[in-house]
Amino acid sequence: MNTQQQSLPTAIRECADAVAATASGIRGDQLGERTPCEKFTVAELLDHLGGTLTSSVRAADKQPQPDEAAATDMSPASVAESANRAAAAWGDPGAYEGTTEFGPGEMPAGFAATITLEELALHGWDLARATGRSFTISEEAGQVTLGAVEQIAEQARIRGSYGPPVPVPADAPAFHRALGASGRNPEWTG
Repeated sequence: MNTQQQSLPTAIRECADAVAATASGIRGDQLGERTPCEKFTVAELLDHLGGTLTSSVRAADKQPQPDEAAATDMSPASVAESANRAAAAWGDPGAYEGTTEFGPGEMPAGFAATITLEELALHGWDLARATGRSFTISEEAGQVTLGAVEQIAEQARIRGSYGPPVPVPADAPAFHRALGASGRNPEWTG
């Protein structure tokens, strides 16, 4: 496990806890709200994030992914539970060894963990902002998230997952710089 991968389990757990706290507080009347991730309403983002986290657990456990993505209808409580399961799965040092199936195909297991962190952090923040909650992580977890976002930013922009970078001051917290690098405005309000 390289240095960044040594920090991933802790950052994943911290972001999963923040996602679980955020998701647990989402009310039914907020499901149609817009999110900073322009493709998704709150309900659609819950479905996306819950499905991704379910796949992440399979990736950490080195289980095959289903041939077709199952239609998901994720409640806030099921997303909170999925976040906790993903953090537990990536808490096992063996999860980072070798390759695994995740997303578009086979990849190094450590990279699947990096994507998991990025999904938890960015989409957790999206859900929090859309529903008027705070999404607070430590500077250490923010630094690991920034590294993850920077690692995948170019490919994510090509696929349309990230927008153009948003300028953020160089002395801003690492998580705010990660948000900007992913095309999100840290000051976004609905």
